[in-house]
Amino acid sequence: MPYQRLLAELDLGFTRLRNRVVMGSMHTGMEDRFWHYPKLAAYFRERARGGVGLIITGGISPNREGWLLPFGGTLNSVFDLRNHRQLTEAVHAEGGKIALQILHAGRYGYQPFVVSASALKSPISKFKPRALSVAGIAKTVRHYARCARLAQRAGYDGIEIMGSEGYLLNQFLCPRTNKRTDDYGGSIGNRLRLAREIVERVRAACGERFIVVYRLSLIDLVEGGNTWDETVQVAKALEAAGVTMFNTGIGWHEARVPTIVTSVPRAAFAELSARLKAAVKVPVIVSNRINTPEVAEALLEQGAGDLVSMARPLLADPEFVVKTAEGRTHEINTCIACNQACLDHTFKNQRASCLVNPRAGRETELVYRPVASPQAARSVAVVGAGPAGLSAATVAAARGHRVTLFDAGASIGGQFNLAMRVPGKEEFSETIRYFQSQLQRHQVDVRLDTRVDAALLAAGAYDDVIVATGIVPRRPAISGIEGPNVLSYVDVLRGAPVGRRVAVIGAGGIGFDVSEFLLHRPGEPLPTPRDTWLDEWGVDLAVRERGGLKAPVTPQPPRDIWLLQRKAGKLGMGLGKTSGWVHRATLARNGVKMLGGVSYREISARGLKIERDGVEEWLEVDTIVVCAGQDSLRDLHPVAAEHVAVQTGGPRYHVIGGAKLAGELDAKRAIREGAEVAAAL
Repeated sequence: MPYQRLLAELDLGFTRLRNRVVMGSMHTGMEDRFWHYPKLAAYFRERARGGVGLIITGGISPNREGWLLPFGGTLNSVFDLRNHRQLTEAVHAEGGKIALQILHAGRYGYQPFVVSASALKSPISKFKPRALSVAGIAKTVRHYARCARLAQRAGYDGIEIMGSEGYLLNQFLCPRTNKRTDDYGGSIGNRLRLAREIVERVRAACGERFIVVYRLSLIDLVEGGNTWDETVQVAKALEAAGVTMFNTGIGWHEARVPTIVTSVPRAAFAELSARLKAAVKVPVIVSNRINTPEVAEALLEQGAGDLVSMARPLLADPEFVVKTAEGRTHEINTCIACNQACLDHTFKNQRASCLVNPRAGRETELVYRPVASPQAARSVAVVGAGPAGLSAATVAAARGHRVTLFDAGASIGGQFNLAMRVPGKEEFSETIRYFQSQLQRHQVDVRLDTRVDAALLAAGAYDDVIVATGIVPRRPAISGIEGPNVLSYVDVLRGAPVGRRVAVIGAGGIGFDVSEFLLHRPGEPLPTPRDTWLDEWGVDLAVRERGGLKAPVTPQPPRDIWLLQRKAGKLGMGLGKTSGWVHRATLARNGVKMLGGVSYREISARGLKIERDGVEEWLEVDTIVVCAGQDSLRDLHPVAAEHVAVQTGGPRYHVIGGAKLAGELDAKRAIREGAEVAAAL
């Protein structure tokens, strides 16, 4: 059987997991308010129905000091049991198992009650923590045990103790944040004392027939983190204290090394899990940037772990496991690690969802109901096979409508065909592959190389016309803009020759993408090999020095690039919260000169004349690349209003995606709008 290791049961002695797939913890925002628990239950139920072996919830704090946010999700009272039983009953009804993650934020909490090992403020919260007293430590240990016992009463099959990513227990483990001189500071034996006491007390409270996962940071990626020898010492102490299995955490939230964005090579840190597995006897869960069954199976075969954690991939496709078991891996809606609707939402205190699956977290709201009968099916024309049109076409067809999809180009995908050419965004091709599989599965009539006009639509006698024609790049009014040394971003990403010295006009997401594209040498492999990536970011997987950091390799960029924007201030402020800093760091490391407050005066063979702070200067560049926004392409839409018939008996028109609002290209909104329109037909 293919994927026999991934799909194999795991016998823990007192219980069995039906396969080796773990849905890792991901905070959705629904955990923090009790009235969202029915929605959270539906979210977990769908993933349990999809075959996940073990689901781990988002972080729940054991007490007020551990809140991530004011009034965050807790399990510290019998009055919380009713809410949590909604989750456990939903998962058990589908044959799955579920563990509650106990997360104490420590100095990462964004609330005034924060505590830590020492009174050292973190760079990601404005609140300075209070150092826990010895009495406070003892109370915290009791609160962990109380939370675990309540979780057991609520029906959870186990708990995960969050000890990585820079949260409280990580803060005690590392000299970076632990400056104590008592029995909880100093040597690693003292620094691990709190974690060990918590595991011992939890095991005593819950007995032997209860899963206790400890999420251990294998590499901290910050100065003052632990060495590998210290990490192994921690693991062995916690194993002796009663841990059932280890989950693997990578990096702190304040680290300046990316760990899960799309530019991180797949399974880049799996080597660390393999080393931990060799050092302990209990099962180890391998994690981070594992998003396909092929990668997961290979890791298990290589001995990198006993189970595989996939959080975002199960946001993207709750049927990941079922499709794998049924030989339908080509139909998996693969996570592209963009972070735009999941982690970016979480860090903005919004409900998490998924760019490629807008139903994630909205299972009770965005419902794809089959049509009542064949006679109730509508005839639908979708014009444009970019992300918005593909989403609309596939959802409408899956519901039972008769769908015809038109595009003027020779292939589906729209702007994703350009995005996937950017180094670090190769995963976008997976979304095109997924949509292609759904077009075939649901028998959508696809007509490429077809320009649509009113006569063609009239001949089709459609009930609904969904206009998803997208955008056209905007060309700003600059003297010389029509010169031979000026290219649009579309030209560049399609392979037009570009000179050695380049000015990029426009510093939105596209400007950053084009700049990264121009830093890539023709002929270099895509995606970037893991070892090259590790060297560029200064990561030492041997973790010989504290935190696993080493001196980054100094790049030798193939071009001199100026990235320009009209707006004054820092460039890239509109980029995603969890990925924007990665793009800025990449460009800065490669010497890209980022200038704000620029006025464009003239383009000539000499280059680009600009003005900043009242001073004019020539950028003597070979090529000017225009990334200055887009305009909607919606010539087919005959009326200003949407979702109305043009005339009695005529088709209803719906405008979505870039055709509705160009602005900065937004695939998240485009795919969501396509799904919502199709769900409402």
